[in-house]
Amino acid sequence: MAEKMLNEKLGEVEYDGLIVGLNPKKRVGPGVIAKGAAETTYVRGTVFAKSAKDGKLYILGSTATSGDTLTADCILVQDVTVGTTDDETVVVYLAGCFNPEKLTVKDSYTMTETDKDALRMRDIALLPIIEM
Repeated sequence: MAEKMLNEKLGEVEYDGLIVGLNPKKRVGPGVIAKGAAETTYVRGTVFAKSAKDGKLYILGSTATSGDTLTADCILVQDVTVGTTDDETVVVYLAGCFNPEKLTVKDSYTMTETDKDALRMRDIALLPIIEM
């Protein structure tokens, strides 16, 4: 087993600006992204809505199927590619303080106040960064 020197550089962490505060405390857990009609890559910071019918996650801005409701629910921790044959189990942020400018939703969709309220009810706060 190779020993490491205490002053040796082990790696780097880049700040991406997604997480912007300590309160509410960041909390992660599992989520299941529903398979799609085409292979899709979702990036860190993608906001997902949860289906009331099957509990699966769909990118925020997706249209719910008949008799279903999609409610803003969580934020993706790391990039993932979801195929067409199987649902994908991922790690998502269930709580925390995030920069809304760094979040991703479905193309041509704008997050609504209802979406923001749903996230806030789940302990996900959106705090814009003000640059001076």
